[in-house]
Amino acid sequence: MARRKIVAGNWKMNKTPSEAKALVEMLAPLVKNDDVDVVYCVPAVDITTVVEAVKGSNVAVGAENISDKDKGAFTGEISGAMLADAGVKYVIIGHSERREYYKEDDAFLNAKVKKAFEYGLIPILCCGESLEQRELGQTIDWVRLQLKSDLKDIPAEQAATMVIAYEPIWAIGTGKVATTEQAQEVCKAIRDLIAEIYDTDTAEKIRIQYGGSVKGASAPEIFAQPDIDGGLIGGAALTEDFGKIVNYNK
Repeated sequence: MARRKIVAGNWKMNKTPSEAKALVEMLAPLVKNDDVDVVYCVPAVDITTVVEAVKGSNVAVGAENISDKDKGAFTGEISGAMLADAGVKYVIIGHSERREYYKEDDAFLNAKVKKAFEYGLIPILCCGESLEQRELGQTIDWVRLQLKSDLKDIPAEQAATMVIAYEPIWAIGTGKVATTEQAQEVCKAIRDLIAEIYDTDTAEKIRIQYGGSVKGASAPEIFAQPDIDGGLIGGAALTEDFGKIVNYNK
């Protein structure tokens, strides 16, 4: 089956609300592509500004994080209800920066995935290996271990709608890029795992992104791979090059 491509920009901790509005306006004519789902995953403080700025366009808005709690005395956290009510459609869960800097483990991320679905949000669930794990030949085993835990007790009908982003940690913001063959190999292993956990139909429906220094020049070859359904884009998401990535097929 032909899966619809999805290109999501992860803005990370960049752009004030006024800068976010300017960026959306600059990108607006560049990211039009009827064949691709386009998402801006933005800092919490930018969400309402960006939701307003993309109204009437082909762009959906995502958050960069979600609490595993519904509400209450959790200073600084942002709930699924808040995100949904603000107009958010997607949420990044388990990015390597959250795993590494904030010690978010797989049990915690599993709770976040469940909470996203509870509030009608689509998780963009991240996984990936370190350079050391890659060099030791542990990549596939490690990614399988992450995803098995992250997807625990997630029903097939929900899993089929989500996005999984494979991001080799060693290729994020370093300028290093996995070869197209390396990226495809891991994305295929992820799809094979989904078939194991659920069934072939679910595996065929789920969309798998590659993230790791994707640029406009490299996107056509990467996105042409049979198991890569788009990209989770970091640095390039803040530049005109994001438009070239979205329009990889033009």
